[in-house]
Amino acid sequence: MSIQPAPATGLARAARDVAALAAGHADQGERDRRLAVPVMRALVAAGFARHFVPAGLGGAAGTFAELTEAVTVLGAACPATAWCASVVANLARMAAYLPGEGRKEIWRDGPDTVVVGAVSPKGRARRDGSGWRLSGAWPYVSAVDLSDWALVLGTGKGDGEDPCTLMFAVPRDRYRVERTWSDVGMRASGSNTLVVEDVHVPGLLTFNAADLFGGQAPGLESPCHRVPLTATSGLSFSAPILGAAEGALAHWSGHAAERIRAAERPGPGPGRGYYEEVLARSSGEIDAARLLLERAAGVADRGPLVTPAEATRNQRDCALATDLLVTAVDRLFRASGTAGHSTDHPLQRLWRDVHSAAGHVVLQFGPSAAAYAGRALDLDG
Repeated sequence: MSIQPAPATGLARAARDVAALAAGHADQGERDRRLAVPVMRALVAAGFARHFVPAGLGGAAGTFAELTEAVTVLGAACPATAWCASVVANLARMAAYLPGEGRKEIWRDGPDTVVVGAVSPKGRARRDGSGWRLSGAWPYVSAVDLSDWALVLGTGKGDGEDPCTLMFAVPRDRYRVERTWSDVGMRASGSNTLVVEDVHVPGLLTFNAADLFGGQAPGLESPCHRVPLTATSGLSFSAPILGAAEGALAHWSGHAAERIRAAERPGPGPGRGYYEEVLARSSGEIDAARLLLERAAGVADRGPLVTPAEATRNQRDCALATDLLVTAVDRLFRASGTAGHSTDHPLQRLWRDVHSAAGHVVLQFGPSAAAYAGRALDLDG
């Protein structure tokens, strides 16, 4: 079967204007602990919400390569904005795994519906007619305050039935938000707790989570809807970190020549070689991380042709890229001196955001290494 890449949507180009707006609202986002409304509106207008929506419903059915580049552009200006953009795009991709009638319900007003959610099994559901009665609380749901729908994971069980793991789509008026987000970084991501209390979810708004993990969206042939989740999940969260690292390098490099010249004059402080090494090592690590993530995005864009070995390599590469980026940003931050550590300097925000983002469970190298080694060495036989 021949897989043709989706046409470019211009998302990466549109992201540049959103990045400028996001940079101007970054301080407000930090104070409010959520994206400013104009920034979210700009994200939607740029096409992030529709990027993975099926073409038959007005979406772009786009590529991971273009989304990764667009998110990276945003991350250089405001990592929290980039994070929310990635979440909104990727949760819409997951919503496409609903039955056809459910997809029509989600996007009945057009492809720019803002879908958020969580793929952690925090919900419990029981049979309720042809649907389910769902309750649960999902922490760390980014951009939830500005959402239209939520997609959440839970365990369903009916009388005499074995438990099953399901994804549930819930409209905004059926869930509430608890303001619990207090992390030191990624403050503007608004990653609060989503609460559902005894809500009926019709069958058309549920699907088996195994379809998502296996990459089997019913009736859809686009590569982005036929790729296993393990090949894509790391990209969702490492691309904003790549952007943040590139932004940190740009801020530091803006004064690098001045620091190097100053280091040549007599006086206390590091010599010229110190700053030269900071620049060379940090930029090299960031470039290496970009190459890893670009390859991972290219693999994801192969859709159903992605092999299990490639999927676990993508997991490894995203986690490894994240480690490289954290190391590079730490070095830049340390070498920025007192000025870079000021609460008024963007570098300290980028440094905090990188560390908070890198704490995401899918970016931890140990589990990714175990999955990669198990596949590469055939440890499971």
